[in-house]
Amino acid sequence: MQASKRLFAALTLTALAGAVQAADEVVVYSSRIDELIKPVFDAYTAKTGVPVKFITDKEAPLLARLKAEGENTPADMLITVDAGNLWQAEQEGVLKPLQSAVIAQNIPAQYRSSTGSWTGLSLRARTIVYSTERVNPSELSTYEALADKNWEGRLCLRTSKKVYNQSLTATLIETHGAAKTEEIVKGWVNNLATDVFADDTALIQAIDAGQCDAGIVNTYYFGRLHKQQPDLKAKLFWPNQADRGVHVNLSGAGVTKYAPHAEQAQQLLEWMTTEEAQGLFAGLNQEFPANPQIAPSAEVAAWGVFKADSIPLEVAGKRQAEATMLMDRAGWN
Repeated sequence: MQASKRLFAALTLTALAGAVQAADEVVVYSSRIDELIKPVFDAYTAKTGVPVKFITDKEAPLLARLKAEGENTPADMLITVDAGNLWQAEQEGVLKPLQSAVIAQNIPAQYRSSTGSWTGLSLRARTIVYSTERVNPSELSTYEALADKNWEGRLCLRTSKKVYNQSLTATLIETHGAAKTEEIVKGWVNNLATDVFADDTALIQAIDAGQCDAGIVNTYYFGRLHKQQPDLKAKLFWPNQADRGVHVNLSGAGVTKYAPHAEQAQQLLEWMTTEEAQGLFAGLNQEFPANPQIAPSAEVAAWGVFKADSIPLEVAGKRQAEATMLMDRAGWN
């Protein structure tokens, strides 16, 4: 009898231990590829003992999954790219508004949701890239100037279907209004040297190969390609330094509305905004830390300093539909 009691007690303790472990585990839905986030989660687990389980997929399927799962979701956190996507997740009601003094102290307000539903974790500039063989940097000045006649037959663009370009256009609408922005975008389209590209890497390679002279890309695509091809005949240029600054977007995260482990998820999110995590999180993908107190990696710092646009990135979401329709009207495919 005593042996049976001892066995029952042991089994009970084992079950309780398993329940505690499950309660401490944080589950993350992420649209970032595994190798860009696993080292961050591994570092957090090593520091706290809290395991992080992550599931990766594209933004749209993850959002659809969260909506379908509702209160039964196992996900505690959503990580994705572009403020437009984060704003959309907030509007769809799958994120939980947070009040966090840690996040507020570490991340500037322009890179956070005003409701506390999401925060930026790393930044990327969507800037001009140009041929070092066929373009004198003195020819370059602003995004708007790429619509001028002297760029006719010299410009490359990525497809308008990508949220990165939609967010850039949204901030142009916020700055100039719809009519002026449509005029700018039509100018870009008229100046195209070739059909639009599916991704930024192909666009940079086209400049390197001589298909076009300049384009607009996210900085980390340039960084990755330059690392593979140090003799790349292309370089970054920081536009609009005399006025509003370079368009900057982000990758970020929020705690899900029905997070089973909301407290643990918030602790993980807060940690990811601190010095310990920021350099690692940004450096893995050659991005800029969202925490301005943290220096970028040496590779990223080598691109030089620039003035960034101060428009709150919520605008990228709020004006996304308007931007998409405007791009369609302008003939940007």
